[in-house]
Amino acid sequence: MSDLLDLDVVAKYMASRIDGFSGSLSAEKTPTGQSNPTFILTSSTGKFVLRHKPPGVLLKSAHAVDREFRVMSALANTGVPVPKMYFLCEDEDVIGSMFYVMEYIDGRNFVDPRIPDVTPIERRGMYDAMNAGLAALHCVDVDAVGLTDYGKSGNYFVRQISRWSGQYRASETGTITEMDQLIEWLDGNIPEGDDKTSLVHGDWRIDNLLFAPDRPKLAAILDWELSTLGHPLADLGAQLMQWAMPVGPEGRGLDGVDRGALGIPEDREYIELYAKQTGLSDVPEMDFYVAFSFFRMAAILQGVKKRALDGNASNPEQALRLGSFVPIFAGKGLQIANAE
Repeated sequence: MSDLLDLDVVAKYMASRIDGFSGSLSAEKTPTGQSNPTFILTSSTGKFVLRHKPPGVLLKSAHAVDREFRVMSALANTGVPVPKMYFLCEDEDVIGSMFYVMEYIDGRNFVDPRIPDVTPIERRGMYDAMNAGLAALHCVDVDAVGLTDYGKSGNYFVRQISRWSGQYRASETGTITEMDQLIEWLDGNIPEGDDKTSLVHGDWRIDNLLFAPDRPKLAAILDWELSTLGHPLADLGAQLMQWAMPVGPEGRGLDGVDRGALGIPEDREYIELYAKQTGLSDVPEMDFYVAFSFFRMAAILQGVKKRALDGNASNPEQALRLGSFVPIFAGKGLQIANAE
């Protein structure tokens, strides 16, 4: 790990910032975390997690580890499960980029939303826990936790479409007609009620969650880089978007799955439960929000692809593979748009 992270420097810095920390470190780089490289640190004191910005020239406002640190710190005493934050280092001279260290939480992480190797009853419990976690997040009083200025209020989708269109254009490596058409449709079909505002995660999917080792309880919500103040249905749309993808390690979706046999709720049932837990008077129609989620994910993956081509990706091979999904995500979003 010495070529990726100077562990002696990190250990010395941690000793100055964490009470009771001492000793040398070993590190394991996680295979996930395309955006911000993530390391599990082990010492005689215990385990920790370090997450830092990647090297190289970065898009404006991307890889915001400082925002991740701030929002998880603010949520420490709420009903939203997050790791304990130890410190944020903004001095890039320490390891070459901004980084933070947080608590290591022992839990189960799943990439496949089918959640293999558990019973249907436990699987259903995990989906209910996901739903409750999302509802709890959207019910956080942002003023009370000091996040009033964490983003702008209202016009969320206007701003998001503009932002991600700009990010996409900045990392564009070729013309994708479906993406161009999807951007145009989203611009012209923003639903009424865009002024609704809550804290949003920005990348809500099962692989950004940790479950308790021994029961269907949500242990931690991770990867808050895209969090902001925004429209809560963007998070719900992101989860439904993921489920619409093909099963397997690439699509990581639920398309064609017999959900009833596995104990997984259908989309409508999941939406109804969310509406009940957040106190909505009506069950929302989700087509726009799912189409938007396909668009945003396509824009994100285009950035991942560009970093790989520029030599700045955390895992270049995986980054190029993910980048190949850009036209697929754009096409699926456009299918929803054309079905309206």
